[in-house]
Amino acid sequence: MPPPLSQCPAALADLDHASADVVLLAVESCFGAEVALACSFGVEDIALIELCRRHAPSARFFTIDTGRLPEATYELIDRVRDHFGIVVESFSPDAAQVQALTSAKGFASFRRSVQDRQECCRIRKVEPLARALAGRQAWLTGLRRSQSVTRAQVDVVAWDGAYGLWKVNPLASWTTAQTWDFVRKNALPVNRLHAEGFSSIGCAPCTRAVAAGQDERAGRWWWEEPEHKECGLHAPPSSSSAGPSS
Repeated sequence: MPPPLSQCPAALADLDHASADVVLLAVESCFGAEVALACSFGVEDIALIELCRRHAPSARFFTIDTGRLPEATYELIDRVRDHFGIVVESFSPDAAQVQALTSAKGFASFRRSVQDRQECCRIRKVEPLARALAGRQAWLTGLRRSQSVTRAQVDVVAWDGAYGLWKVNPLASWTTAQTWDFVRKNALPVNRLHAEGFSSIGCAPCTRAVAAGQDERAGRWWWEEPEHKECGLHAPPSSSSAGPSS
């Protein structure tokens, strides 16, 4: 189990209002190669890869290949590998579980109910993530508070009880404009779907473009209410920030 924050040499407990570069310098000092960035290859992840290269060079990178990502996302992953010169580990869902789901419920069961959609997400995303995080001390994400109502209370650093490690969100306080400004100023590669109105990009059947003025994640599972629009990868702050028991 990772050490309590009070024992971490980088004093991660004091980073709630720190800039992203300071947060990542602390992550590098505290966790080194035992931290990994979970990449879905939205604009936030691209910004974080660049920031990690500058301030947390020991961080590793991985993605969850659900088997249903848009072609544009697969294209971007290869561009990112070439642009940054990094290794991106890929974790896929268990084939037997996917086969059992599609055999029993068809290929679009995720549209029937929130519960059915969450079952699909659990098989295609949550279970592979658990394997990706096994043995690590911390993980980095591109969560931002302004993305949606489900993320408005995101902490910069929190204990993730679901996976038993620290979760760090260096861009928690960044705005959409700030994120895009950083990416453009540094001429970083981005998913071509962003130019087509996709502000948040997940699996192809569950993602669409959004209209001007809509919530950033309005195009994700658009048939559901906003408060349900999470796949299960990210536990709410109320259940994940308390820290490990002594």
